[in-house]
Amino acid sequence: MERTPELLAQMVAATVRALTPRSGRVRPSAGDGSRRDRGKMWAVAATSEHPRSIRSFVTRTGRITAAQQRALAALWPKYGVEFAARPLELRTLFGRAAPCTLEIGFGNGENLLTLAAAHPERDFLGIEVHRPGVGRLLLGLEARSLGNVRVICHDAVEVLEQQIAPESLAEILILFPDPWPKKRHHKRRLIQPPFAEILASRLCRAGVLRLATDWEPYALQMLEVLSAVRALENLAADRAFSERPRERAPTRFERRGERLGHAVWDLLFRRGLS
Repeated sequence: MERTPELLAQMVAATVRALTPRSGRVRPSAGDGSRRDRGKMWAVAATSEHPRSIRSFVTRTGRITAAQQRALAALWPKYGVEFAARPLELRTLFGRAAPCTLEIGFGNGENLLTLAAAHPERDFLGIEVHRPGVGRLLLGLEARSLGNVRVICHDAVEVLEQQIAPESLAEILILFPDPWPKKRHHKRRLIQPPFAEILASRLCRAGVLRLATDWEPYALQMLEVLSAVRALENLAADRAFSERPRERAPTRFERRGERLGHAVWDLLFRRGLS
């Protein structure tokens, strides 16, 4: 059948009617608009539904072993802390008054286990959303009979905002957070000015903040963001990057970076006394 101008006009009109909801606005189909435009529309929709829709992590199910699954079921009541929108009382949680170190994103828990075993006089709180890693840490805690560690499986930003009291931590560790290397993903990076201010406020006077990354652009951003926090002081001699702490256990991400030939940048900041 010959497609005359009149027939083509009728076909276009029919398509518009099919795509137009009752409100009179044209619904974009899956092929309409550029990829960037569709991404903007999704971001707007997500922001309107979820005030904090941009996460610094992507929850991956991963492969969880039977032992890790059993640990999550059997050992979580002993070591786990459920998220709640109210500040934790650390003295009640650990049954004593002791300096507390918080590690954000502990991965498989190698460093947290090493520190907790080496410093029984200190308490340790770990935050991780990767369930296989949580299960592995629980197994390690039980095997070593460590009673000075508690674990939270929840978004670290919300935990710091709502569950950690101001001036309650002696130390915060953030080791090899996701660098989100693509420019369009930089907004997902954990170390952003608002979160840096929260970190500083949760440290007690003279409390320290330690960070490490094997991604140089992220290291420079961390340095810039943290240097702008008035409550924090850079303890590096040149006010840039610090030496690697000797007692830090190499994490899986650090070992992977070494195999790839990546350098590691450490940062050490301290909250002021005033």
